[in-house]
Amino acid sequence: MKVWSTFKTVMAVTLVTSLLLTGCGGKKSGADDTPKSLTMYIGVVEEQALQIAKQFEKDTGIKVEFVRMSGGEILGRIRAEKDNPKASVWYGGPADSMIAAKEENLLEPYKSKNAENISTNFKDAEGYWTGIYQGYLGFVVDGRYLKERNIEIPKTWDDLLKPEFKGQIIVANPGSSGTAYALLYTLINLRGEEKGLEYMKQLDKQIKQYTKSGSAPAKSAALGEAAIGITFIHNGIRLQKEGFTNVELSTPSDGTGFEVGAVSIIKGGPEMKAAQIFVDWSLTKEVQELGQQHGSFQFLTNPDAKMPDEAVPFKDTKLIDYDLDWAGKNRERLVDAWDKTIKE
Repeated sequence: MKVWSTFKTVMAVTLVTSLLLTGCGGKKSGADDTPKSLTMYIGVVEEQALQIAKQFEKDTGIKVEFVRMSGGEILGRIRAEKDNPKASVWYGGPADSMIAAKEENLLEPYKSKNAENISTNFKDAEGYWTGIYQGYLGFVVDGRYLKERNIEIPKTWDDLLKPEFKGQIIVANPGSSGTAYALLYTLINLRGEEKGLEYMKQLDKQIKQYTKSGSAPAKSAALGEAAIGITFIHNGIRLQKEGFTNVELSTPSDGTGFEVGAVSIIKGGPEMKAAQIFVDWSLTKEVQELGQQHGSFQFLTNPDAKMPDEAVPFKDTKLIDYDLDWAGKNRERLVDAWDKTIKE
């Protein structure tokens, strides 16, 4: 993981170089104008983030500096830096957070030719974001907890409210996590806003801990720190592949939400040409298939890309009609409503 001290050093060197070029009358005619670096905020798991950075540099010669954060944290960082953006690309994390960023004029539109064969359901019509994967929301469960108490794995949202799971559920905070916001929107979609918020209030009584990251609840369940982690199923698949034989997975039979993980360009970012090159590159079949080689098992948006074998058992999961645009535009309002509801 790159640290901010390295990031600041790179930016300082870039600034000095720019000033030197200006003082010398600028770049000489015919000089190589190929981008040399790219700074990104990345929302996928760290192992995949490292491989993405490594492979992009290998394929293009452009060196990547990145910071890995949850979707909500990235949105907050971009807001804070809107007058002086430090990064040029936002890669990974739910698209509804990017829609919120679009509404606040924080993103730059770009229609990649490589997005032409991606479904309209997985991209912004104006090119502000393009989907790279889809993940389904579900339950990552510590099978040992179930076996020791002779409890059935939860199969519906109401199952989470059973007495045997009180204080045994971990989920992220929707204020910081796009994963947790997907949960909030899912229940509102299924039950209506009033009943959906009431469900979240009841669920709050079952919660052991709210985490900052949306993937953290899966690891907590795997380690036996809680019986259930509410997160995207691919986070549980990764832990099973890492050898956590106690991990069991379930998706709600009454319907569940999903994320469309996406890529976008940050408005006013310092490396626009490199950002466009990265977006083109990230939408290719080969790059979308890279994740499953490094612990990421989502469904993919490029129709030519091969779905991870590990995701196949969940391909028929019952999904809600997820209105990404509405969810993105109402994100802040719903998070505020959730916060007030659980504090009542």
